Amino acid sequence: MTASTTQGQARATGPDEESDPVNVARILVLRRLDSAPRTRAELEAYLRKRGVPDDAAGAVLDRFEEVGLIDDAAFADGWVRSRHGSKGLGRRAGAAELRRKGVSDEIVSAALEPIDEGLERERALGLARARLPQVIGLPYPTQVRRMMGALTRRGYDLSMSSEVVRQVLGEASAGAE
Repeated sequence: MTASTTQGQARATGPDEESDPVNVARILVLRRLDSAPRTRAELEAYLRKRGVPDDAAGAVLDRFEEVGLIDDAAFADGWVRSRHGSKGLGRRAGAAELRRKGVSDEIVSAALEPIDEGLERERALGLARARLPQVIGLPYPTQVRRMMGALTRRGYDLSMSSEVVRQVLGEASAGAE
């Protein structure tokens, strides 16, 4: 950057605003939230990485929670709806992703509550049926292994994955006869 650019930026934001850590934190969080919703833990880590003092970060994040700009429960609900619907992630994978983003276990449990076993099983059946054309013609053990792998990587438990794979392969063999 040139000296004139730096001075122009200082005048545009004001010299006092740049030195106020609360204002810096506010600007950084607003920019971060502008691109996508974030959890409080993600924003705390981001501010720490940017060198914002903990007290300034805490004050800004507390205020943003008060006014509803940061809401881990709403974030978790949207995340689960999106990941379960579009990517077909099971409860276990959804929970793991949310925990990695710093969402508390209590909020994770509440967000996963709408996904009951029946809904999860339907989604697993859909994923297995979509995978079926890719394994047709392979030996039966290979079909089972690949379909099981696809489901377990998406967070479906072994017993449900096993039942779903057997059902889908059974339907395929009955349809071929």
